[in-house]
Amino acid sequence: MNQSTGAEGQGKALSGIKVVDFTQFESGTSCTQSLAWLGADVVKIEEPRRGESGRYASTEQVGIDSYFFILMNANKRSLACDIKSEAGRRMVRELIAQADVFIENMSPGTIERLGFGYDEVRRINPRIIYAQIKGFAPDGPYANYLSFDYIAQSVGVSVSLTGVEGGPPLKPGPNVGDTGAGLHCTIGILSALLQRQITGQGQRIEVSMQDAVINFNRINFAAQLMRGRPPERKGNQGVLGTSAPCELYPCRPFGQNDYVFIYTSRGGNKQWHALLKVIEREDLMDDPRFCSPEARIAHVRDVDALLAQWCSHRTKIEAMEMLQRGGVPAGAVLDTQELMEDEHLRRRGTFAAVRHPVRGEVVMPGWPVKMSASHVEVTSAPLLGAHTEEVLQQWLGWDERQIEAYVERLR
Repeated sequence: MNQSTGAEGQGKALSGIKVVDFTQFESGTSCTQSLAWLGADVVKIEEPRRGESGRYASTEQVGIDSYFFILMNANKRSLACDIKSEAGRRMVRELIAQADVFIENMSPGTIERLGFGYDEVRRINPRIIYAQIKGFAPDGPYANYLSFDYIAQSVGVSVSLTGVEGGPPLKPGPNVGDTGAGLHCTIGILSALLQRQITGQGQRIEVSMQDAVINFNRINFAAQLMRGRPPERKGNQGVLGTSAPCELYPCRPFGQNDYVFIYTSRGGNKQWHALLKVIEREDLMDDPRFCSPEARIAHVRDVDALLAQWCSHRTKIEAMEMLQRGGVPAGAVLDTQELMEDEHLRRRGTFAAVRHPVRGEVVMPGWPVKMSASHVEVTSAPLLGAHTEEVLQQWLGWDERQIEAYVERLR
C-alpha cells in the first residue's frame, strides 16, 4: 500500500489509499464511506450539474442536498466530471492510473457502456482493485435485473422470515441489502489490498446484494436443514423456535416504543433461574411448565403472561437495567431520537455532529469500528464538485492554467 508521509495522513489505517468512487444511493456509497472512515482518500466522481442521484432524490428542500446523501457520503471529496465527454473520460483515465481502488454500483452494463469496464480499467492500472456491487450475480439468470434494498431482502430470504404467524411477510427495518452489501464489499477490498502487497497485482471484486442478504441470514437456514421445509414466520420468536422467553413486553408509560425485549438462552436454565430471582418468583423454579427450555416453549403463553405482568409496572429502562444486573439478557426498544441524544454514544463517536455548509450542524451515525492506532474524524459530505480543483492538483499534478480551463468547460 501507498503510505502518506505527511502529518495529515498519520494515524489512519488506509492513509495513502486512493479510491475512484462511481457509487450512488446506498450500497456503493456505504462501502466508500467505510473506506473514507478508515483513512482512504475517496474521490466521488459526479455529473457536473446535478451530481449523484442521492443528492436530490430524497430531499425535502429543492436545491439542497438530502439528509440521505449527507448520511452516506461523509469524509469524501467530490470532483465534477462530464464522463460522457471525451475530455471527462480522459481525465478519469488519468485518475485511474493513480488509484488503488475503483468502485461502482450502477445499473448492470452502465459502467461498461461508459468505457470503464474491468478489462479497460485493468489495462490502465494492473494494480487496481476493481469492485462492483449489483443486485444479482453477474453470471446468473437475473444478472441484468435491477435492485434496491427492498428487492434484495425479498430475494435473499429476509422478507420471508419477517412478520407474525398467519400474516404477510414484511421488510425488516435494517437495510442489510444495501449497506450490508456495501460492508461485504469493503471486506473484499481490504482483503484484496492486503493480497496485493504479496502479489503486486490487483483483482476484481463482485458483490451481489442477494448473496449478501443470504449471508446475513445463514443461521436461519438451520431451521430448513432441521425440518426440511421453509421456516414459518414467528414474530419475535427466533426462527428455530427453541427459546422462551424471546419476546417484546410493553412497559410504562405504554408509548409507541415502550417495550423491552427479554431473552433467555436455550442452552439450559441458568438465565431463566436468574430471571425468576429478579422478578421475585423463585417459587416457580421447580414448576414443571418451566423446568427446561423445551417445557418453556411448550408453555410460552404462560411465560409471556408472567413477564408481561412484571414489565407493566416498570419503564423499559428500569426493566432492562434490573434484568441485566441480575444476569438476564434484556434490551429496551430505543428509537432514533433516544439514540441520537444518548450522551455516551455521542462521546463514543457512535453519533457525530458534523457541520454541513448549507444545513449547518447535522448529527449522524459515525463509524462503529474503534481502532487503537487509527482514528479519522467524521467530516461532512461534500457539496457537488467542491474538491474538483484540489483533486486535479493533488492527484494529477495539473497546473493552475489546466485546472481553470477544465473548470471553465464544466460551466
